[in-house]
Amino acid sequence: MFISAPLVRSFSAQANHLTGQVLAAIIQNKPFNTFPPPHQRLWTSETVIQILRSIPLHLFQSPRSIGRQNTFRHRSPLRQRNLRLETVKYQKGSLILGPAAHRDPKLLNLGLEKALEFYYWVETHFGFQHNEQTCKEMALVLVKGNRINLFWDFLKNMSGRNRNCNLVTTASMTCLIKALGEEGLVNEAVSAFYRMKQFHCKPDVCAYNVVIYALCRVGFFKKARFMLNQMEIPGFRCPPDVFTYTIMISSYCRYAMETGSRKAIRRRVWEANHLFRLMIFKGFVPDVVTYNCLINGCCKTNRIGRALELFDDMSKRGCVPNRITYNSFIRYYSAVNEVDRAIVMLRMMQEKGHGVPTSSSYTPIIHTLCEVGRLEEAVGFLVELTEGGSIPREYTYRLVCNVLESVGKMDLLHEKMCRHVESGIENRIRRVMKVKPTMRLKENVENE
Repeated sequence: MFISAPLVRSFSAQANHLTGQVLAAIIQNKPFNTFPPPHQRLWTSETVIQILRSIPLHLFQSPRSIGRQNTFRHRSPLRQRNLRLETVKYQKGSLILGPAAHRDPKLLNLGLEKALEFYYWVETHFGFQHNEQTCKEMALVLVKGNRINLFWDFLKNMSGRNRNCNLVTTASMTCLIKALGEEGLVNEAVSAFYRMKQFHCKPDVCAYNVVIYALCRVGFFKKARFMLNQMEIPGFRCPPDVFTYTIMISSYCRYAMETGSRKAIRRRVWEANHLFRLMIFKGFVPDVVTYNCLINGCCKTNRIGRALELFDDMSKRGCVPNRITYNSFIRYYSAVNEVDRAIVMLRMMQEKGHGVPTSSSYTPIIHTLCEVGRLEEAVGFLVELTEGGSIPREYTYRLVCNVLESVGKMDLLHEKMCRHVESGIENRIRRVMKVKPTMRLKENVENE
């Protein structure tokens, strides 16, 4: 007998209502028995996972994180955290930097207590059988709350509970190691990696890759290279793959610019090139991500000859470049005031169909053309960007308008296009202000 669509939708609505009730009880710090007991069928793995995922979202984030983009760009460099030192700083009223900045400790402790209480309450009162996914989500809550002692105790309890069905698996441990690395707890991530045998798990190549990436993010390149050397031992159970070398190469190129020493930057870019040649020697075929990371690192360190050599090598190996590849060259040529070569790379990308240029492709060219006084070409690229369906950044548009106004050539910009660009910029700002209520408050205060 098949369940009809209306019954499925009504069941989903009841599950969403149940999730809202539980979250309301958690936020208001009320016992879970205050709302009417739901039917046992409503407690599914998806419902429990949805509730556990919502707790960090509502209670662990700082007010400044509202509307934050889930991306690695424009973030400050990650550092290894010292939880004891952060506790002492909070007691003294000092400023705490990093992932724990501007958090409310009361809400954090409330979320952790209620998450553990809910996890065991749904099991004791309704006979819900936790599985690998729910166990992993509860462990992620403890990781995001930075309660490492509770995290170890929870894993010990879950790993020894059911021998027939292990709740702590290699895949879940790999996910937890990744979460620890993202929180800046890299030493704890390495400890979790080496304690996988204690929880009856065997690390695989994905676990090694996650640990190596976590070590590289905080600048522990020697430890990461030591783990890579272990994997390269003949007959090792987890030999490295393309992703392992790509992680090391991208980290060398990406985090090299964060050092203040030119010698250290050159050394890390040299290490990236050495690993690239090594992976080719061992028979691995680099993909477009590997090439993009190395080309971007060479362009940022003014090694344009090596970057062009890699670009030619891509075509020889049948690896098709994409927009990221061309943007690296466009940014370099624009920065060194060789805008004609940047335009050549842009036209090459369009002619060969290797990607659709966006605002990140046109912006460096437009800025450089404005600096050298080639205003007609700058306006042409601005019009081309707009006709392609993209809206330029506000700074870029204001720059073109100010330069044209200073020389008395505002007639180069059509009024219709100006209205279109300005309305697009306003809509973009309006979308940001919907998720940033503090921006609206600040604007109202300034207007008053």
